Amino acid sequence: MSAEGFHVHGPHDHELEHAAHGNDQFASKIAVMTAIMATVGALFGFQGGATQNDAAMFKNEAAIKKTEAANQWNFYQSKSSKQNLAELAMILPGADVEKYKAKVARYDSEKEAIKLVAEKFEAESTEWDKKSEAALHQHHRWAQAMTALQIAISLAAITLLTKKKWLQFTSYGVAAAGVGIAALAWLHI
Repeated sequence: MSAEGFHVHGPHDHELEHAAHGNDQFASKIAVMTAIMATVGALFGFQGGATQNDAAMFKNEAAIKKTEAANQWNFYQSKSSKQNLAELAMILPGADVEKYKAKVARYDSEKEAIKLVAEKFEAESTEWDKKSEAALHQHHRWAQAMTALQIAISLAAITLLTKKKWLQFTSYGVAAAGVGIAALAWLHI
């Protein structure tokens, strides 16, 4: 225990600290690249979280529109039932046929307006669903990019321990693949 309290190192942190204070150019380059990859990875993680939230909000909006459409279809069904009752009332003996014909015509025209509103809500629900699916796809791309950068950071740590040049390039290659995947996410591909 030091005078300032506990000071705990992870194996990766310990290697980075030694690399930063030493004259080992190889280790210094790896340390800098690891810091850059971690920063870029944090940005990818933020974007992934944001698109996941967007997908959830869009899906919620789709559900709200679907409920509004269902309410309108229920209203439509109510008008249909009233129209059917008015049509039945016309055939009863002594019924005021003109009164019920007017009601049938009114219910028929009201149903058409309700149908248009219900179809509008259904179309809006479908659009929100499509937006949600697109945002979720984009979220998966950001998550893939973040995963690639995490793997690249792990490879960089192993590179520091083993001092293998080929592993350094593998780490950079995996990081580049992560950046490429992030570009696909950015472009909504």
